[in-house]
Amino acid sequence: MSEPKKRIFIGLIVFTVFLITAVTVALYLVPYVGLKNIHRHAPAAVCITMGGMIGALSLGVGLLVVTILRGKEIFGATKLRGIVIEILFPIMIVVGKLVGISKDKVQQSFVEVNNLLVQAKWHSARPERILLLMPHCLQFSDCDIKITSDVYKCKSCGKCRIKDLVELAHKYNVHLSVATGGTLARRRVAEAKPQIIIAVACERDLTSGIQDAYPLPVIGIINDRPFGPCFNTSVDITKVAEALAHLVGGSKSPSPAVG
Repeated sequence: MSEPKKRIFIGLIVFTVFLITAVTVALYLVPYVGLKNIHRHAPAAVCITMGGMIGALSLGVGLLVVTILRGKEIFGATKLRGIVIEILFPIMIVVGKLVGISKDKVQQSFVEVNNLLVQAKWHSARPERILLLMPHCLQFSDCDIKITSDVYKCKSCGKCRIKDLVELAHKYNVHLSVATGGTLARRRVAEAKPQIIIAVACERDLTSGIQDAYPLPVIGIINDRPFGPCFNTSVDITKVAEALAHLVGGSKSPSPAVG
């Protein structure tokens, strides 16, 4: 994981926990007098409950930060990934906006941390249970072949990365699908019933796809967009190959996504 993006994520996540703690304390202090009137033990009960929630969240975030720094699973990487995906990431988008960090950068950081947590948990998978899920915009725009119905119809002209992806799918004996959007992507996942997904897309589609797929593990690789979004995009084939080598051969770890 690149150091700048690691620092962005850790900084945002620590600041987010600080804000949650501050809001929780404020919610406790404001009605304190009213709680005492309800029952003499009510303030203590609320304090213990809120303290327990903050403690559990802080412990989870602490383990998450240690996992990020070490690059190895400390404890419950799957559950930590759930905390990031379902609780912290939506808050971090808002916090990032408040402190002037763009949504794209927060999403890139989220994808990288997700990849690290998936790598910490998953060291191998059966090839037939791995799905390479690619966006249609990787295909050369003037190509007449409809690869969304069958990607192996590709004529290997070399004008786009589909040729390289087909070769990787054959080499590692994994599933390869190309989808035009979220609905078709979900259908491809349901048909393939994968154990793990290697997905290529833009920041927005990757983050939403990772959230939709959870708890199914997804390794995300952000695409290259030399001509802008959704048109003749590309992907670093080396990153896809390294992710496959890690899962099938266990010899390499997938590189984190980059923007």
